[in-house]
Amino acid sequence: MALSPAQMDSKMDEHFGFEARDDVKGVLATLTSDVEHDIVGWPTGATHGRDNARGFYEALFNDLSDGKFEHLRRLYGPNFMVDDSMWYGRAPGRPFGLEGQDRPLKFRLLHVIEFADSGDIKRENVWVDLAAIQQQLPPR
Repeated sequence: MALSPAQMDSKMDEHFGFEARDDVKGVLATLTSDVEHDIVGWPTGATHGRDNARGFYEALFNDLSDGKFEHLRRLYGPNFMVDDSMWYGRAPGRPFGLEGQDRPLKFRLLHVIEFADSGDIKRENVWVDLAAIQQQLPPR
């Protein structure tokens, strides 16, 4: 059964809400148990299963803070969505291996999300504007 755009929006808003609160357990609960989690450029490559996605979120929540999303555009298909967003916040840690030094940061993200019939996320593929991050976090 295909999900409606409103159902997909609801799940993604829930997922992003947990991310904004640095709630690893909550984020993982929005994923299927066998999720394919693929953050392009992340050292582990694509992972499978909630437990294997956990490390990414733990690192992310240490490296970035005060995150807010601005949705620029969403496109929908049968049980999938493409979300083009801008992320705003601070970089207290080492996002993507760069010294954040608690500097302000903003960058675009492109999420390609596939949903299970249950409404949970079964595949999350994320592309990050690393060039923008590198420009904002040059070595000091």
